[in-house]
Amino acid sequence: MTRWRTLLVKQSPLYQEVKAFLTLAMPLAGIQLSQAAIGFVDTLMMGRIGLETLAAGGLAALTFSVFLYTSSGVLMGVSPIVATAYGAGDKQQVERVVQQGCALAIGLTIPIAFCIANFDILMRQLGQAETTVVLGNTYLDIMVWGFLPALGFALLRSVVAAMSHTRIIVAIAIGGTIINVVGDYVLGFGKFGFPQLGIAGLAVASIIAIWAMFLALVVYMLTQKELKTYRFFQSIYRIDRHVLKSLIRVGVPIGIATALEIGLFAIVTYLMGLLGTEVLAAHQVVLQTIAITFMVPLAMSYAATIRVGQEIGQNNPAGAVRAGYVGAATGLMFMLLMAAILLLFPHQIISIFIDLSDPRNRNVVPLATGMMTIAAISQILDGPQKIIMGALYGLQDTRIPMFLSFLAFWGVGLTSGYWLGFHTALGGNGLWLGQSIGIAISAVMFFWRFHHLVSRKYQ
Repeated sequence: MTRWRTLLVKQSPLYQEVKAFLTLAMPLAGIQLSQAAIGFVDTLMMGRIGLETLAAGGLAALTFSVFLYTSSGVLMGVSPIVATAYGAGDKQQVERVVQQGCALAIGLTIPIAFCIANFDILMRQLGQAETTVVLGNTYLDIMVWGFLPALGFALLRSVVAAMSHTRIIVAIAIGGTIINVVGDYVLGFGKFGFPQLGIAGLAVASIIAIWAMFLALVVYMLTQKELKTYRFFQSIYRIDRHVLKSLIRVGVPIGIATALEIGLFAIVTYLMGLLGTEVLAAHQVVLQTIAITFMVPLAMSYAATIRVGQEIGQNNPAGAVRAGYVGAATGLMFMLLMAAILLLFPHQIISIFIDLSDPRNRNVVPLATGMMTIAAISQILDGPQKIIMGALYGLQDTRIPMFLSFLAFWGVGLTSGYWLGFHTALGGNGLWLGQSIGIAISAVMFFWRFHHLVSRKYQ
């Protein structure tokens, strides 16, 4: 009897969806964690170089990430469209979408690279300390040369993942992480006869790793047995207005929503800088920690987009609904575990970034501990809201989530954070509390939106 019960469970649609979701999400999580490790290692090395370098370098790295993730969000329109076309067996549509995605990536790079290269002007206007501006600008002036391959890798990674080729991306991402770790150690601290370049060395190591990952993925797509039959890179200079319009229609709202979310963290980081170097350094420790834990639900959101898109492409709306809710439930369980770890071991985590015994860091530790507590609790809702947003993208519903993001992250999160941070005694904790309130509001609204859509259209 037990044997038959087990067999029936394994044949149930829910079990099959959990299996399919995890099969896709776990490699994507490995990819995201590997890429996040680049920023993690950079932040770790910055902390060992000095408190000023940690504050300035972390701010500059976040600025680069804002531009990269916003642009990648625009290109995210490729993922659900490719997933749907691949699920329907439309090879020519897959080719057209990728070709126009490449053209769009090149078009986005030119103006954004100019902004990154001149971002020191805005940093001064935002009231950052001159040391922070100089060190941050040193980092960004080098990192700008890695923007195109970073954006290209994000695009091609989403294409390959939408076609269920994920293992190779994990291998490439791990290889890139290793290159970055070695490069940081050698160039940042001047080992094996190389000069000690400090924060500039960390940036050089990062762009070497980024270029290596991008080129490795291009080579794989040109040589892999199935993928090489697709003409991904032919005629990318020819504009297909219909396909490009579809990418822009789906992708631009995603890019704006991404900018609103990560932009909230960026603005909060700049506001932290106004509260002092120690507050900014403590914030960087917590933010980088959260960036690592959040990579898993972020990967799950990509998996949800792909799974929902594939089910829609196969004309299985019930499967699309199931995929969205399975992803959100899985993300909730994972983030509960991460929150428990952050709450139980804050000092051990903080000690990874800074020397707790160093008298210069004595004020940073209690600041980071308080922020870590607030951040840990907020992550419980942040993971599921990101995954259900991915499910909405799989339905190619992007405009309404964009407006909801603005209301939650900027209308509520930034406003309440600013008031709590600068008009109460909470300081940096108040800024974290405000953005956490915005995250909670967004979770409620995104789940309402998904339930509303699937109840009306797909059930």
